Amino acid sequence: MPDFTDSVWTRPPRTRGEQPTLTREQIVRTAIEILDAEGAAGLSMRRLGTRLGSGATSLYWYVAHKDELLELAVDEVFAEIYVPEPGDTSWRIGASVLANGIRVALLRHPWVIGLLGTRPTIGPNAMRMGNRIVELFTAAGFTGMEVSHATALLQSHAIGAATTEAAVTASIQRSGLEPVALAKSLEPYLEKTAPDYPAYDRWRQETEQINTDPYVVFQEGFAFGLERILDGLELWLTKRA
Repeated sequence: MPDFTDSVWTRPPRTRGEQPTLTREQIVRTAIEILDAEGAAGLSMRRLGTRLGSGATSLYWYVAHKDELLELAVDEVFAEIYVPEPGDTSWRIGASVLANGIRVALLRHPWVIGLLGTRPTIGPNAMRMGNRIVELFTAAGFTGMEVSHATALLQSHAIGAATTEAAVTASIQRSGLEPVALAKSLEPYLEKTAPDYPAYDRWRQETEQINTDPYVVFQEGFAFGLERILDGLELWLTKRA
């Protein structure tokens, strides 16, 4: 594993002396296709070369190793996250768009979750996103490290929500059952243990008629948490002013 600060972005990209048959963009896009289908464990330079119709050796002209390729792929995913400009909307709506964008991107590419924090996020897409975030929150009245702390709240909520939902989604897919059927399969155990956990059982009985589709619950829970975080940040700004 390379040193944390040994980033692909701090070195100029390698190019072939002759006319290249591939581009780094092609390689990264194809790597993301493999990652989306099989996760980080399913990606290898040899497999990527086969998919591209090129030998693994040829790929090393463009990327030095798999970790470098993953760093490029993660930054490509950051390009999917939109952050509004400060003048386009209120900071609160802009922050909501940011948090929802992070969650959606991670659910679309769940392999990214395990890579966050392992490498510096200093690629062009990550830096553009970071620059827009600083503009948005600075215009709202946050200063200095407040910008970092406030955005960390939003990002932590989005990453945490996506992590749980991605794990549950993978488990449901492995089970081969529909979400509602999977939940029903747990009912005999919950009925049996109800006397031991009366408060939980009462709550379960009260909410059993509510839509229990886990994807609906995840979406509603994320939206509820996001609004409460934004309420708190807005109140803090008002009190400080």
